[in-house]
Amino acid sequence: MGLRPRIILGIVALLALANAPATPFASPLADHMPKVVAAGLHALAPVAPAAAAGRPVARPEEVSRGEEGPGLDRTEVAKPRVARRNGDLACLAEAVYFEARGTGQAGETAVAHVVVNRAKARSFPNSVCGVVRDGCQFSYRCDGRSDALAEPAARARAYKVAERVLAGAPDTTGGALYFHSAKAKSGFKGHRKVGVIGGNVFYR
Repeated sequence: MGLRPRIILGIVALLALANAPATPFASPLADHMPKVVAAGLHALAPVAPAAAAGRPVARPEEVSRGEEGPGLDRTEVAKPRVARRNGDLACLAEAVYFEARGTGQAGETAVAHVVVNRAKARSFPNSVCGVVRDGCQFSYRCDGRSDALAEPAARARAYKVAERVLAGAPDTTGGALYFHSAKAKSGFKGHRKVGVIGGNVFYR
């Protein structure tokens, strides 16, 4: 092929590439053109923006949904949950059994939430069993009596309540950390009263 036909062929290829996306035929075609024309052919091939900057092009599924742009609300809505550990169910059921037995499902559930809320708070141990066994925070731990859950029906209810609360049941106490019997004097003057549930007064 003479020089003139080869130049014409190169010009036609360049015009086609100027208005079309990059395709695999560019490199083989360039092998049959003069070096000057081939260089022009490669220069006109479209380049992706990310590749031009030397970065790999990310696929849509590789883009994190958490990388919001400026002005978007990054506030964490859900409250952190306590990681469930071995023994948590038994510890929580024990506290419900001794501290809330006879107060009804609402009262038992409220006491269970107090235990879990304490496990989330910085000023208390960071586990359910740690909260339940924290000194004499719960009077039954220090009264010298057996801690066996001797009443089968009450024990079964306590375990059901504990299981629901550990599974993420809504907090009916509004984040309460303390409670006492409605018949007793308040020892939590510096804390905000949440309300009375099942015969116990709850505070934050």
